[in-house]
Amino acid sequence: MQIYIESRDRYQIMWLAGIRHVALGQHCLRSFGQPDRPRVNPARRNQLLELPTQNPPLAWYLCALPQPWDWSKNAHLAFEAAPGEQWDGPALVPGLFVRLNNARPIIGWGEHSIPPEEPLRRSIRYRTCRNWQFAWWLRIHRNAPDAPLESEVPKRKGEGEQMSLI
Repeated sequence: MQIYIESRDRYQIMWLAGIRHVALGQHCLRSFGQPDRPRVNPARRNQLLELPTQNPPLAWYLCALPQPWDWSKNAHLAFEAAPGEQWDGPALVPGLFVRLNNARPIIGWGEHSIPPEEPLRRSIRYRTCRNWQFAWWLRIHRNAPDAPLESEVPKRKGEGEQMSLI
């Protein structure tokens, strides 16, 4: 499985996570617990990554934050292994173009993926976090297990938060 990433805009932060479980008490990258983390470089305009086909995660998630930062231009793409399939297109925004080989995007998730009774849904940091929305989608549609407890980072007020730029 391959992912080709073409940055048509400048990105300050970019990461790829192979998701095996979720930590729904966290948001941003931490909502994926302890994911597989292939190295991506936000400074490179073009990059091709070979992703492992043995023991694949439940899904992959690509996230990129632009420079200068603008929430509406944050790039997100959830995808999964799909032997023989190819896909290319924007990662939610036109500034990040992606080509997938032997994989397909996962669509249909969003704020509506969060159960109405979930208390953290009332928090703007959680409700608007696309990573957390997708983590909920994985819990509901793929029965994603809880992350190991060691991935839950204890927080004191003002500490331990992922970047949440809304």
